[in-house]
Amino acid sequence: MVRVKGADVSGILELRAPGVQRPPGAGPPSAVKELWSRVLETLNLLSPQELSNFRILLKSVDEETRVTPWRLELEGKSKEGLARLLVQHYCEPAAASRVLIKVLQQLRRADLLQRWQDAAATYDRGIPRKILKRSYDCVDGELDCYDLKGKRKAFVMCVEKSRPGAHRDIHLMEEWLGQCQFEHTQCINPNKMELIKKIRSFRDGLNESKDDVGCCLVTLMSHGEKGFIKMEDGEKVSLEDIFEMFNNKNCPALQEKPKIFIIQACRGEKRDCGVETDDEPMESDDISEKRRLPTFSDYFIIYPTQADHVALRHPRTGSVMIEAMSEVFKQYGNKWHIADFFTKVNNRVVHTEFHLHEEPIKVSLVMESTLTKFVYF
Repeated sequence: MVRVKGADVSGILELRAPGVQRPPGAGPPSAVKELWSRVLETLNLLSPQELSNFRILLKSVDEETRVTPWRLELEGKSKEGLARLLVQHYCEPAAASRVLIKVLQQLRRADLLQRWQDAAATYDRGIPRKILKRSYDCVDGELDCYDLKGKRKAFVMCVEKSRPGAHRDIHLMEEWLGQCQFEHTQCINPNKMELIKKIRSFRDGLNESKDDVGCCLVTLMSHGEKGFIKMEDGEKVSLEDIFEMFNNKNCPALQEKPKIFIIQACRGEKRDCGVETDDEPMESDDISEKRRLPTFSDYFIIYPTQADHVALRHPRTGSVMIEAMSEVFKQYGNKWHIADFFTKVNNRVVHTEFHLHEEPIKVSLVMESTLTKFVYF
């Protein structure tokens, strides 16, 4: 896996020749610094080959005036320098966004393209970029977030038998949960009855807790198939049965609270080797004065692979998804809403090359959500 380290932006964005004034439209220093940070964030998500192609494409992009080859060679060797060069050369944020869009289109990075298309539309309308930013640091009451002031409770189950690297997954999950301020209950190598007993006990503890519960997170790491996880003895446990234990009927303590499930298990036996480069009518009138909730709401479920496909785990470094979660969190912390966080994790997984029995294999995470608000840890 490619590990990318963050950079300190302090003091590097105000490099101008003596007497040169800030170009019109460049915005205040804080806006320039934010734009630099966003450009660098995009560059950090490019592979070395994509980064090389980025520099080549930048020379011919039809946005006047073009960056000259000598400036690219002199100032754009590092990612930090390239980001600084873009911000300084295309001093208007809208122009910088348009350049990023044109280059990313040619690189076929649709996952990065949307954010810059949104940014360009925002800059063109003269709306402050802060409105679109989803970092918790800039919420300022604009986003409706879950209140996580209550206890954060987690349940971690892992089957280690015939799963080399599982011990690493346990370590990384416990480390991540600690950083996100979760108290966790551990369940290692259970059989079917032991798991059901322990997870019910965990659920009952939430319902009986005298303290307010802010969030619940359940991590299940084992072998599996579509709709099921497998215990140490091969017995199968239905994921739907587990999800149902925490619905609004069976776990009232979690009504309108986020219920997050991280499933690290195969969902079938298919392998993706990769490729080379109707709605029911409804009535909306309020016919009841009593407020109601759907039975299943405020869930967020993350799977390590598509339905019917295998998941990937390395015998030394552990599961691909768990390792990527750990790396992304170490790099960016709790900056994002959980869906954005796992989008970043998925970006890393999708653009990393893996091999199984000397054959190339690709995986993509799958998210399912009935969340009604944003989740920031």
